[in-house]
Amino acid sequence: MKPKIVILDGHLMNPGDFSWEPYQSIGHCTIYERTPEALVVERSKEADIVLINKVVFSKAVIEKLPKLKYIGVTATGYNNVDVQAAKLRNVIVTNVPAYSTASVVQHTFSLLFELTNQVGLHNAAVHAGAWEKSPDFSFWKTPLIELQNKTMGIIGYGEIGQGVAKVAALLGMKIIVHTRTQKDPDIKYVDQKTLFEKSDVVSLHLPYSDQHVINEETLSWMKPTAILINASRGKLVDEKALAKALKEKRIYGAAIDVLDQEPPNSNCPLLRMENCIITPHIAWASFDARKRLFSIVLENIQAFLDKSPKNIV
Repeated sequence: MKPKIVILDGHLMNPGDFSWEPYQSIGHCTIYERTPEALVVERSKEADIVLINKVVFSKAVIEKLPKLKYIGVTATGYNNVDVQAAKLRNVIVTNVPAYSTASVVQHTFSLLFELTNQVGLHNAAVHAGAWEKSPDFSFWKTPLIELQNKTMGIIGYGEIGQGVAKVAALLGMKIIVHTRTQKDPDIKYVDQKTLFEKSDVVSLHLPYSDQHVINEETLSWMKPTAILINASRGKLVDEKALAKALKEKRIYGAAIDVLDQEPPNSNCPLLRMENCIITPHIAWASFDARKRLFSIVLENIQAFLDKSPKNIV
């Protein structure tokens, strides 16, 4: 008998550029683009398998779903699932590690280059006629920053942090790392305070945490010319403290892909900072990364059905 599969927020993984047919071929598949909290239990109550991206599966939700056997998180992070509650109910929970590494590394440098070269600003100026009116063959509206010989401080040294280090090295940057595990003899590991004090660019690549890595104290250690990059998790940053440091020009700028609340409300202080570039949590979302995600989620389900589950969290 084919399992009943419910996909609660399918739009994030597949907004329409892939066919759901492979999923429909292995089970009776019901797909919702988005699911509000109030409908999570109702839509999941007959499911053997539920797929979620950001929908929250708390203990209370899991306990109301006696038929549930499997939760597939269509992402790497799984802090939206009460894993212990699932284990108590013998519900398997899986995720998809490392599918977006290349895309996140690429986006990290897209954010950095936008701060150092201001391509968007200069493109807009040219299209607005500023080059036509210029008395010179060249002009620049902001300082342009070369990265060679600058120090890149990487906090967190998993696959993404390591990928960032490789690209930074190709750009001629010096690399220092702060992490819990020190495995690479060719990398210079430093304590947190030293990293903030020495880095020209600080880039965050840590898993989810409620602890602010970027706060009043750590910001006070940074150079006034330093840049902060966050393509990791929004809750790692005390947004009020960062906005204050940016406003007071205590650091040069920040470029971030994630916020504490997503989507943000109008009270988010970083939205008003001109020296803060913000993208809407898209580092993971390239076509290629989502295609990889789509395939691995399917493989995870098939492995579960074959009684050899993988990527269990």
